[in-house]
Amino acid sequence: MTSRDAGDTAWVLEPILEVPHVVAAVLLTRDGLVTGYTDALSRPSADRVAAIISTVQGAARTAAAAFADRDRAEVRQIVIESEHGYVLIVPTDHGTVVAGYGDAEVRLDLLAHRVHSQVARLGEKAMAAAPRGTDGGTPA
Repeated sequence: MTSRDAGDTAWVLEPILEVPHVVAAVLLTRDGLVTGYTDALSRPSADRVAAIISTVQGAARTAAAAFADRDRAEVRQIVIESEHGYVLIVPTDHGTVVAGYGDAEVRLDLLAHRVHSQVARLGEKAMAAAPRGTDGGTPA
């Protein structure tokens, strides 16, 4: 399996697919726009998954804040377990989200480790990027 993307996101998603029984992975913006997805998904399916993930994240943040009696809460990960398998959703510190789906045989600990590792790599790459000026260009 390989990834389909709007940019160069294969380096983020493909290591997730190396975990046995992982079926698909998606990279998206926090507001639900797909930036990359794996071959197990069609573009319409990836868009649908991204929209759902965005909604689930909003609900999870609201629920976490309500339980903590706070105005807001940042979610570190969301795990959805069904009879079909597991969905693991991990937001990054820079506005993107990595989500992986494994069938019922996937080891959740391995999936979580790999997704969190890729999120950390995304953060390192974002920190290494050249700073941008307020107009979006490189500062003078």
